Amino acid sequence: MTHADSQVSDATRARVERFNRFTVTTYGRPDLIISHGKGCYVYDSDGREFLDFTAGIAVNALGHSDPEVAQVLFDQANKLVHTSNLYHNENAGALAEALVTTTTEHDGPARSWASQIFLANSGTEANEGALKFARKWGKYVAGPEKHKIVNFSNAFHGRSFGALSATPKEKYQEPFAPLVPGFSTVPYNNVDEAIAAITDETCGVILEPIQGEGGIHPATQEFLSAVRKRCDEKNALLIFDEIQCGLGRTGTLWGYQQFKDIQPDILTMAKPLANGVPIGAIMVNEAVGDMMKLGEHGTTFGGNPLATAVGLNVFKRISQPSFLEKVQAGGKALKEDLQSLQQQYPEIIKDVRGKGLLIGVEFTQDPSPLVKLARERGLLLVTAGCNTVRIIPPLILTREDAQKGVARFAGAVEAFAETL
Repeated sequence: MTHADSQVSDATRARVERFNRFTVTTYGRPDLIISHGKGCYVYDSDGREFLDFTAGIAVNALGHSDPEVAQVLFDQANKLVHTSNLYHNENAGALAEALVTTTTEHDGPARSWASQIFLANSGTEANEGALKFARKWGKYVAGPEKHKIVNFSNAFHGRSFGALSATPKEKYQEPFAPLVPGFSTVPYNNVDEAIAAITDETCGVILEPIQGEGGIHPATQEFLSAVRKRCDEKNALLIFDEIQCGLGRTGTLWGYQQFKDIQPDILTMAKPLANGVPIGAIMVNEAVGDMMKLGEHGTTFGGNPLATAVGLNVFKRISQPSFLEKVQAGGKALKEDLQSLQQQYPEIIKDVRGKGLLIGVEFTQDPSPLVKLARERGLLLVTAGCNTVRIIPPLILTREDAQKGVARFAGAVEAFAETL
């Protein structure tokens, strides 16, 4: 199958040109208009089919046009879309309860930490709220001097000012400096530097148990254990950003459950929670929840009946042990397929790493041309970090579609190798 750029119709090119005239150009996009999708596939305005190994950047856990999600949207839209947080709504309350109780079930009662939920609209918004909670915690337990936040190299936490201040990438930060003061960056997985950075002035530490945008880098057990212990010693909050690695992506409900005896004080989530309907959430322990008072944080759209109705449906499905077992098995098989491909091309594929269906394939060269070659073969990919391709398909990926995707990826790798 080939989808060369030359096959894009003049009508599509004209529409893209028109769209670009009215759109702030912060995205580098090909002349491709996605018109609809089904399962693990999307289709463009010219009728071409693509196997989607991006899942909307780890969002469409249940694939495209999921019938249950569509029905929940239809039913709720005909009932109630928005009321604001001046009032309670059933869906928000039910989702908050499900998130806390199900997390406790997956952790086990002896390791229970989750207590309360704040519902938001996105991952960035969730992280921004978590950082605010940490800043208040510092004042709450020690006073204004306890205000510093530790973040880590290759992290991505969002593009608003607080979240961006914890995202140490010059391309993202430099145009908007000066950023929020009080943030310091430490090398990821470096135990000694992390311990040294977390001091009596530290109110919070934010990290991804498995980095996504930074290149699919799992934390080590030693690193997470040391950071958790140091946070306890210094009475600093440990924030796990699970926006990409959480909610089943790694084969466990949360990424931190891939590790032994590690729990956060705050966990942020978003991407797959409503399968594409905008939503985010902050899960906190009891002490943090009790600290926050009326009016100290808020949102107009967060927790609206429509998003939380979908979120409740999606969460109940992706948190089922049988569903997670399939993600584990599917991820293991897919990773083995990619490792076999690495053995065929050791001169250009440097590493294959990750957990579940969050996999990174690191190349010795910039793989951006490879993404185009894969698209021409009907496979959608996205890069991450330095020289890495992210493999993040819908969590419903079948073995047949996984093998089809690997075959298309292999064709792109072969063509890429010929250009080097």
